[in-house]
Amino acid sequence: MLFSAPLAEGIPEKPKRSALNQLTRTLLRKYDCGVRPVNNWTSITTVYIDLLLQSVLEVDGKTQSITTSIWYRQIWTDEFLVWDPEEFDGINEISLSSDAIWTPDVIISEFVDEGKPLTIPYVYVNSSGMVKNYRPMQVVLACSLEMYAFPFDKQNCSLTFRSWLHSVKEIDLALWRSAEAIANDKRKFMNDGEWELLSIPSSYWLIHQDDTDYAQLQFNVLIRRRPLLYVVGLLIPSIFLMLVDVTSFSLPLDSGTRIVFKISILLGYTVFRVNLTDELPHTALRTPLIGVFFAVSMAMLMLSLTKSILVVKLLHHSEAEVRQMSVSACLLDKYGSVGPGFTESALTSTRTLDHINLSAEYDMDASLEEDLLSLNEIQESPSGLDWLLQELVTLRLALSQEDSESSAHADWLALCSKLDGFLFRFYLVVLISYAGTLVMLWASWSFA
Repeated sequence: MLFSAPLAEGIPEKPKRSALNQLTRTLLRKYDCGVRPVNNWTSITTVYIDLLLQSVLEVDGKTQSITTSIWYRQIWTDEFLVWDPEEFDGINEISLSSDAIWTPDVIISEFVDEGKPLTIPYVYVNSSGMVKNYRPMQVVLACSLEMYAFPFDKQNCSLTFRSWLHSVKEIDLALWRSAEAIANDKRKFMNDGEWELLSIPSSYWLIHQDDTDYAQLQFNVLIRRRPLLYVVGLLIPSIFLMLVDVTSFSLPLDSGTRIVFKISILLGYTVFRVNLTDELPHTALRTPLIGVFFAVSMAMLMLSLTKSILVVKLLHHSEAEVRQMSVSACLLDKYGSVGPGFTESALTSTRTLDHINLSAEYDMDASLEEDLLSLNEIQESPSGLDWLLQELVTLRLALSQEDSESSAHADWLALCSKLDGFLFRFYLVVLISYAGTLVMLWASWSFA
């Protein structure tokens, strides 16, 4: 006794386990994480789900997928994790490893790939057995994207939660909050990006598969794109180029710069279109309307260039050459031959047309005829004055021919100007109709 007392005093006492440690060991000592935590196997485990959308990171029309960041919560009751707080120093809630307890096999049906998740390996459990599994997720979801109205498009992507193996007789799903509260909750959404959150409606139904009913809970994420960036960067520059092309019709026909100017506009538009290829959505099913807009705009520039080439080509043809063309002959018969400008001179006469008798004799001007007779008489007995008179008569004939050709050229230029004006009005009507249709479509989508 005397020797054992000093020895007992020298041995340190074993540290007492904390109440939290004791509680954890008590709960997990005989816990089997592979068994659904119900005392009666016929009881249904109801998993409550809550969802908060934090941001829309990427919308890929080519792969038909959307990358989102969400805050996801699961709440269920574990009947094997129940204790009396009075027995453990009033502890009412503890955290446990999610790998140590049973967790429901609830998945997202549209799940394609997991992004960069922030792993949280713990769950909270209270004394009544309620388990709260809170975790942020960055997921890539398959979504049927409709890009036709880009950049005024709206997307409806769904997140469907369901149990992979358990039927509704074992695991049922329900909303933790009311459907209205979830639909209108935008507190955590980053509203400064490209996408605007409209609402997140939810619905619940049973799906019948392999003679078994499975519970499904679906959240529809309704988002709308903010179009200002694309309107300023894509549409307005394209519209400016089209307006410059319209104003190029004011250039004179015979200046030779109109075609060069239009070719420069077409090349500039092509470079602009190629540089912005990456900005447009890519989809294999349906071409976006903005892609059609760019294609038709380029076609309109090509039409404008072709029209100018046609008018300039007609301008540099003579009247006799153009009359051999069927359409030009009709235009000349209506607008050219009846006009006073198309005079028939001795050297540039329009009687060379096919419908005129080629064997007919042409009457020359009386003054020119007298000059020619006097010229013949002078040739018989030439002298100094006679030679001067002969030169003056030749000069008069040359000036008369030049005046006639100038008058014919002016009349021909006036006719080509009328044709150019008609084609310009036709081009303008087509352009305004096309632009008006696009504006109405995009306005209806923007304010819908």
